[in-house]
Amino acid sequence: MKLVLFTFTLAIVVGYLGRGRLSGLGRLQVRWAAIAFIGLGMQFMPLPGHVWPMAMLYASFVLLFAFAIVNLRAAGFALILVGIALNLTVIAANDGMPVSRHALVASNQMDSYTFLIEHGGAKHHLAGPSDRLLFLGDVIPIRFLEQAVSVGDFFTYGGVFWLIVAAMRKRESAEPQMATEVQHVGG
Repeated sequence: MKLVLFTFTLAIVVGYLGRGRLSGLGRLQVRWAAIAFIGLGMQFMPLPGHVWPMAMLYASFVLLFAFAIVNLRAAGFALILVGIALNLTVIAANDGMPVSRHALVASNQMDSYTFLIEHGGAKHHLAGPSDRLLFLGDVIPIRFLEQAVSVGDFFTYGGVFWLIVAAMRKRESAEPQMATEVQHVGG
């Protein structure tokens, strides 16, 4: 959640520095926004066991893919789509998102580290020697946000950043001005 707030705040600041206006976000038109919210919400649903949380996670990715694809022509959505694909790839390869010990310790998340050791995780797990494509997992520590993120997260949040800045900088289309000619009748 901290990365989401940081991304939005930074994008708005950069949008303003680029002479953008917050009102541009009100004019932002994305298609199928409801399925994006549903897809994101599905990732946070607390379900028992391992099978149901993973099934819900995969279903959420289907919705997020559809959302990104129908909006692909909008600024930032190509990056968002790449980020979604990278995260899904590492999750599918490892039956969940591997999180490195180094990233948890370096981002000051000792509670999360201890929890993963003691209880494991439904959608995340402490990275081990059998994990594949670990470089795509949550292996990048962001200390000031106390969060470990993946390469896919950088692409996704980079796309969101680009979308917000572009929307703020986009000017409202001017109404076509009708030229009126004033004829001077000389005498």
